[in-house]
Amino acid sequence: MTEHRHASTRPTASGPWVIDTRDIGRRAGLSRPLVRSVPGEGVGLLGVIAVPENGEVELDLLIESVVEGLLVSGTAAAKVEGECSRCLEPLTDEVEVRITELYAWPDSTTDETTDEDEVSRIVNDLIDLEPVVRDAIVLALPQAPLCEPDCKGLCSECGGRWAELGPDHGHETIDPRWAALQERFSDDNNEEK
Repeated sequence: MTEHRHASTRPTASGPWVIDTRDIGRRAGLSRPLVRSVPGEGVGLLGVIAVPENGEVELDLLIESVVEGLLVSGTAAAKVEGECSRCLEPLTDEVEVRITELYAWPDSTTDETTDEDEVSRIVNDLIDLEPVVRDAIVLALPQAPLCEPDCKGLCSECGGRWAELGPDHGHETIDPRWAALQERFSDDNNEEK
């Protein structure tokens, strides 16, 4: 029954995000550090701000054996790229997140007391770090990134960046009710010349 329950979430033995945990053992208190760079392309808010193509996520983690499974804790850091949500200028930033995740042993009490999607699972002595790290980075990124905290955005008339236009930039606006009158006076002035 348990094997069938986890069949759809089985990580593959290969892949930079998948960690073989057989060397840690099941005795509570055993641990090992994990420092690794993994491909991070597409991690983030796609189309807004994310780890760029060929970008990496730097993992600095400790994997500890506890009674119910393996506790993974530490940090994940990456450089991200996107564009300002106000002026559309390209921007780069760095994100660092804290990771703390329990991966439950198969057939543990946690297996019986939680739903399948509540706790990450150890499958065939493997854990997949990607979903946990991806979720943490996505939650840490701004949904509306800014190039500067006080970015003024774009001029609604000409589309120029306010940062480049200067404080005296403006457009003459005429009330549409007076537009016909202005045209009339413009025509009279042109006839007099």
